[in-house]
Amino acid sequence: MAKNGNITTLFLDIGGVLLTNGWDRQARIKSIKEFNLDGEEINERHHLTFDTYEVGKISLDEYLNRVIFYEKRSFTKKDFKEFMFAHSQQLPDMIDYIKKLKSTFNLKVTAVSNEGRELTEHRINKFKLYELFDSFVASSFVHFRKPDIDIFKIALDVSQTSPEKVVYIDDRRMFVEVAGTVGIKGVHHTSFASTKEKLAVFGLS
Repeated sequence: MAKNGNITTLFLDIGGVLLTNGWDRQARIKSIKEFNLDGEEINERHHLTFDTYEVGKISLDEYLNRVIFYEKRSFTKKDFKEFMFAHSQQLPDMIDYIKKLKSTFNLKVTAVSNEGRELTEHRINKFKLYELFDSFVASSFVHFRKPDIDIFKIALDVSQTSPEKVVYIDDRRMFVEVAGTVGIKGVHHTSFASTKEKLAVFGLS
């Protein structure tokens, strides 16, 4: 257990903490260039429908039908999906470090992330995230997305942990602040080194 005898569980965002973001603005910019798309039209369509995909109400195919394949293309949906999936990369040090903390302090580790189902499943399998996480509270699985407070309440229920025993790590400060309103301690992730220092404050080092 942690030195202070209190922290038993970590909640972790995935994109921006362990991996690059799954499908963010930079990835869309690259896709617009790669596939010679109308950037203004694509971005407008993306913003109108992405939340619906991320909360699990439509599939990736349906999202792509609305955003990319609303007109005939010279490339296939399979081509575009492969491009999307290839964008995911592991960030330095964090996965191995969290695995070490989990083992040292016998922690439960739960993912709390905003991401579509197919991207989540691809990333879990490609990066073997099932070796790190005990459970996945992804927006597309539970149909709530951050900053909705209910996603954090679901994570507490799934992990069977009380808020005061949790530390939550996210690269978005507001999400950390929202989690704090239900009593969850937070770390705003900006780098591996700073997060390592902040976790030490909670006895996790």
